[in-house]
Amino acid sequence: MENNIVYTTFFNTVKESIAAGTFAKLTLAKTVGKPELQNIYVRTTVEDNVLKLALTFKIYKNGLQELVKICEIDDMEKELIPCINNPFLSCLLFTTEADITMKLNKKRVASITEQAPTFKNADPILLEFLGK
Repeated sequence: MENNIVYTTFFNTVKESIAAGTFAKLTLAKTVGKPELQNIYVRTTVEDNVLKLALTFKIYKNGLQELVKICEIDDMEKELIPCINNPFLSCLLFTTEADITMKLNKKRVASITEQAPTFKNADPILLEFLGK
């Protein structure tokens, strides 16, 4: 399967988990080399009564720094895809139903795997917004 199709499938799964209220968090990890940007954590947030995403960029440059960027849910893919393969090789979606991992192998071919869920509870901000 072509990487762009895998990316779209993965990010559609993220959006579906948010809509269903099962989303716990999304993490981009496993870097290539030793870049300054070490992780990106994605959680839900509410701004002006609209559900959005808070992207927390963990940067190690003379100590730990965090940069938080708020984006629309529909802009998530556009914001995160440039970071895949440069520097991240894996994206881990944690939901209450499953842990879904998209990773790139040594040949930089993307694949998606699923495991039992790590989290029992969805993101509390999401649940509050959805009224669950």
